[in-house]
Amino acid sequence: MLVLISGRGSNMQAMVEAGLPVTAVISNRADAAGLAYAAGRGIATAVVAHGGYATREAFDAALAQAIDGFHPDLVALAGFMRILTSGFVQRYEGRLLNIHPSLLPAFTGLDTHARALAAGVKLHGCTVHFVTAALDHGPIVIQAAVPVFAHDDETRLAARVLAQEHRIYPQAARWFLDGKLVIENGVVRIEGDHPQQLYAP
Repeated sequence: MLVLISGRGSNMQAMVEAGLPVTAVISNRADAAGLAYAAGRGIATAVVAHGGYATREAFDAALAQAIDGFHPDLVALAGFMRILTSGFVQRYEGRLLNIHPSLLPAFTGLDTHARALAAGVKLHGCTVHFVTAALDHGPIVIQAAVPVFAHDDETRLAARVLAQEHRIYPQAARWFLDGKLVIENGVVRIEGDHPQQLYAP
């Protein structure tokens, strides 16, 4: 499997530490801290800097070429801060996963924790989903929910959600690699008796 990052790649690190077969890490930023982590563990790394391309399509084509050089079964987005073109998504349809810091379909896009607090929700969380051309949509694999407390600020809430991201993303990737994910009518089910929802106290 291959992981795309833009920064520290904490979800990538969680996958590596969970024993998943991460064979390559690609970033759109040469200064992404996660590249050093991966290289230090003998994982192949590459940089496809988005600033070097005039269009989003050109960048995605270069990124796809780099990805295909590693022949991954699974491509996992882990804090990869680029909106991908529909052509790129179609190229990896069915083997492109993302994690989003909200309980989708609520709070798509950015600033999810601040928006959750502003909305006064009592549960927040994170979602692993298959990527489709629609931003932060696509069949949901697993979700984890955390309570929102009255004293929460964005930093505290984000930290609790991130801890759950590190639980559910490696699990979702392992299910995929083990061939346990089945999509039927846009809904993901897991072969075997596996819960697709977690609740943190």
